[in-house]
Formats: sequence, C-alpha cells, structure tokens
Amino acid sequence: MKGSPSDSYTSFDGHRRIATGSLQTNALAVRRASENSAAGPFLIIDNATGRPVDIDFRGSEEEVVAKLTSAACAQTEGISQNDTSEPSRSRGRGRPKLGVIAREVTLLPRHWEWLAGQPGGASVALRKLVEEARRANSEKEKVRKALERAYYFMLAIAGDLPGFEEATRALFAIEPVKFQELIAAWPSDIREHAMQLAFTD
Repeated sequence: MKGSPSDSYTSFDGHRRIATGSLQTNALAVRRASENSAAGPFLIIDNATGRPVDIDFRGSEEEVVAKLTSAACAQTEGISQNDTSEPSRSRGRGRPKLGVIAREVTLLPRHWEWLAGQPGGASVALRKLVEEARRANSEKEKVRKALERAYYFMLAIAGDLPGFEEATRALFAIEPVKFQELIAAWPSDIREHAMQLAFTD
C-alpha cells in the first residue's frame, strides 16, 4: 500500500518503503525488518507533518505495542487536562455560553467606532471577520502545510540525494513538474512519497 497524507505513518528501510498505516503497524514492521537483518537505517514518518517519529523498540512485540498505547493514552489525557473550557455548571436564565471565551482585544478608536455600528455589535462583527479570514486563508494554509511536510520528509531521508537543494527550491516555488523532474533519479519509494506529501490532498 502506498503512503499518502491520508495515512497516518509510513516507514522506510533505507530508501525502501516497508509499511504504511497506523503507528503500531509501522512499529511492528520496522521491528520485524530489523530482526530479519534488513539493511536500514529505519525511519518512521508521521505523514501529517513529514517528521520522523522516535519509538522505543526494546522488549517483545507486545511490550512495544503496550508502550505505544500507553503513550497515546497519556497524550490524550494531557489534551483533556489542558482543555480551557469551563466545567459544566447549572445554568440560570439568559443566553447559553456556546463555548465563548472572553479575552482582551486592543483596537484603535476608529476601529471600535466601526465595530459598534455593525449589526449585533463588536463581538458578532469580530467573529464574522475571523471566520471570513479563516475561509479565505484555508486553501493557502493547506498548501503551506503540504509543502512543509514534504520538505521535512525530504530533509530526513533525502538530504544526501542528488538535486536536493534544487528540488527544495522547486517545491517551495510550487512547481510540481520541475520538482518531479529534479527528483526523477531518486529511489522510486522516496520520489513517490515526496510527491504524495507535497501535492496530494
């Protein structure tokens, strides 16, 4: 199965792709490859970021999986504990809270005057402006993240391959045809994965 940004992780034995899927799937694939005297070095890539993932392979397969599960649970608990939303309370009359967070905003007087004249007042107008900006920039942000994940992947595994610097420039110039030409001599698994991370949703 070929890796793509929609898959969680992809692992490599040297320049050869050996697995794509969950972190557990890749961890076990790398562990088994290392036990079978594969050439290495081994690399597990987080396809969402393009960055390598460090895993403790000590112990049995069951112990490796248990450590991954434990780490995932700890991360989930950490996110839950850092949730800034207020604890649920019995609500009286009035408007529901809707998860709104109050913070200070500093604006010039003319900005406050303009906001005050908008339907619904300053808060409603600011929320609308933020949502419009998010929608307008969402495609640019998606492209930026794709280019970054491809770059971090290339940096981790292809930094010593021919044409790396030129390929990096073509990548950030968003020139997929030129990029593909510059990496044409790279090992096929590296070439295909870099293209998928950079130019596939």
